[in-house]
Amino acid sequence: MDRPDFQAEIRELNLAYLMLAQQMLRSDRETAMYRLGIGAEVADLLLGLSAAKLVRMANSQVLIPQFRFDDSLLAGLMAGEGRDPATSGLHAAIITASRATAERCEGVER
Repeated sequence: MDRPDFQAEIRELNLAYLMLAQQMLRSDRETAMYRLGIGAEVADLLLGLSAAKLVRMANSQVLIPQFRFDDSLLAGLMAGEGRDPATSGLHAAIITASRATAERCEGVER
């Protein structure tokens, strides 16, 4: 049985993600941090990466972007499932934002 090698696809996705992340952070740092699900330290790190370091990071065998949820209800809402497909994406965004805020508040309390 042949197993596909996804390394080239992972590299391409990683590079596109890192380049997009830098662009978003330069444009609107706070919104980008929220949308990317990253903190200030990671934002600073990404902004400081040279093109060569970006490519080196993208070449890792690890997929850098990750899902920020492990919840089938949230995934379904993001896919437009639910009573009202037109507003299910908005509902998912509200849930995600409230979770991100709760996680940040927990970090402050520690």
